[in-house]
Amino acid sequence: MNLKIDRQTCWLVGGVLGLLVLSSLIGWALSLRATSEAGRATVQNLNARIRAWWLMVAIFGLALATGLIGSVILFGVTSFLALREFITLTPTRQGDHRTLFWVFFVIVPLQYYLIAIPWRLYFILIPVYAFLFIPIRSAVAGDCTNFLERTAKIQWALMVCVYCLSYVPALLNLQINGYEGQDAKLMFYLVLVAQISDVMQYVWGKTLGRHKIAPTVSPNKTWEGLIGGVASATLIGTGLWWATPFSPLQSAGMSFVITIMGFGGGLVMSAIKRDRGVKDYGSMIQGHGGVLDRIDSLCFAAPVFFHLTGYFFERNPG
Repeated sequence: MNLKIDRQTCWLVGGVLGLLVLSSLIGWALSLRATSEAGRATVQNLNARIRAWWLMVAIFGLALATGLIGSVILFGVTSFLALREFITLTPTRQGDHRTLFWVFFVIVPLQYYLIAIPWRLYFILIPVYAFLFIPIRSAVAGDCTNFLERTAKIQWALMVCVYCLSYVPALLNLQINGYEGQDAKLMFYLVLVAQISDVMQYVWGKTLGRHKIAPTVSPNKTWEGLIGGVASATLIGTGLWWATPFSPLQSAGMSFVITIMGFGGGLVMSAIKRDRGVKDYGSMIQGHGGVLDRIDSLCFAAPVFFHLTGYFFERNPG
């Protein structure tokens, strides 16, 4: 699949790099001004996040430059790591080990292989065939202790960490009239809006946050942060309409859906962490926790964005 690296793509990449440079300068300036212990800790956390963003943007940029195959590999590896984090938090029994072998080393690669071909069996591989296969394979092992709970955890992990996230590179398979070869910008748009929404919710929440949304689930999420973050990211997404097949109004609607679904994803994944008694899913990404901590919003936003775009803009979808 040939992807066009046009002027619009260069503007998008250049804009993100400019934001990172500006953020790095701001972080450096704040580190010089911070005097209190709490202030230094906050600035150190901010700078750790910025350094992590440089690395993540570099990896994502490499995937974009290599087209569908590079994107499939990137998100395939990301799904594998996220699934590992999720399963680690939900202890399994001996009877699940062979089932998990199939999940990690057969179903995950097969899902992304189908996207790379592309063959739209990837729409139903996990929600139909893997859904049926997992309890059958576990039942063959003969361990009935907490059987329903154990199989449900594996199925849920596979749906969120693999199936939902795989819709990001699947955007490169959409066929939109007048937008041929430019689907990489749709993937860029989705990731950018979702991640900016996360960042802006954090910023607005830290500066103006007073009223908590669900304090027992995520104490740092406030209504002020949600409204400010969604509004800011929607405004930015609307301004990027020129890089999409959407009109400005359509881009506003798509951005709003991405931000709301992303917030829902973050809230749900936080509820799972609270249930398991942990703060983060892992520590792989300095300043961000684990892989799943960074992609929770994408996991919920990607399938909805894909299907809305496919239904309203793709030619002869099927």
